[in-house]
Amino acid sequence: MRVLLQQLRDLWIHTGTPCNLSCPFCHEGSKPADTRLQAPAFEAVAAQLDAAAQLGVQRFCFTGGEPLIHRDIVRILRHALQLRPCLLLTNGTAPLIRRPQHLAQLHGLPHTLTFRVSIDHPDETRHDAGRGYKTFRKAVQGLQLLHHAGFAVGITRLQETGEDAAAIKQRYRNLLRRNHLPDSMPVYALPALGLPDQTPPSGSWPALQSATHTACQVSRMLIQRGEALHYSPCMLVDDDPTFDMSADLNQACATPTPLRHARCGVCLNTAFDYAGALP
Repeated sequence: MRVLLQQLRDLWIHTGTPCNLSCPFCHEGSKPADTRLQAPAFEAVAAQLDAAAQLGVQRFCFTGGEPLIHRDIVRILRHALQLRPCLLLTNGTAPLIRRPQHLAQLHGLPHTLTFRVSIDHPDETRHDAGRGYKTFRKAVQGLQLLHHAGFAVGITRLQETGEDAAAIKQRYRNLLRRNHLPDSMPVYALPALGLPDQTPPSGSWPALQSATHTACQVSRMLIQRGEALHYSPCMLVDDDPTFDMSADLNQACATPTPLRHARCGVCLNTAFDYAGALP
């Protein structure tokens, strides 16, 4: 089955797979000095942002790796915020905490910047078991820094099979209150996506007759693989080079996406929205 883009709601920019953390469950396989995807240069990204604005894109989204270790990320965000609202996904630790003076440059621009910080579990021990010692406290500190700086902020957590979603939601509310943060802060549950290059288990999802909601219907993602820029259909399949599209956004938008990746089944079966609704 192949799916056509219905509207270019979100243009994702992948800032490269290097990250300051080495989380064993990372669906990008990110870690320090990782080389699977590279960091695109400012000039290349700016040209693609301009092209997307001409096509009527509604939002720019930034992911990695850890976007805040990209040396030109503030410059890129300043350019993007002249054009459209932006969303940035971050682990909220050292790369964020070290640069409040840089983040201050992102206020007063024509559009708003929203951050989403990864706090996998409302329990410190469980979070740190996956991300590293004291990363929970650093992520909470990052939330506080962003909130007090006046940015819109949310949390990304890990969804588990058979979980009590209402109880978990309440635990996050309690966590926010304890740290003097608004308990209305949105918390987005991310389903398990698997590691890069995983082979889809046979029969793990049924034969597809139609697609009513998929990320590839509303998004494209800019990536750099080696020296070359490409577009990918969405933010979930960049581990598979056979999904790479043209570096021309018009062509990438016109190219249908084959739903044959393991994560296509997750996207279809859960109907989750990785970016979340437009503000």
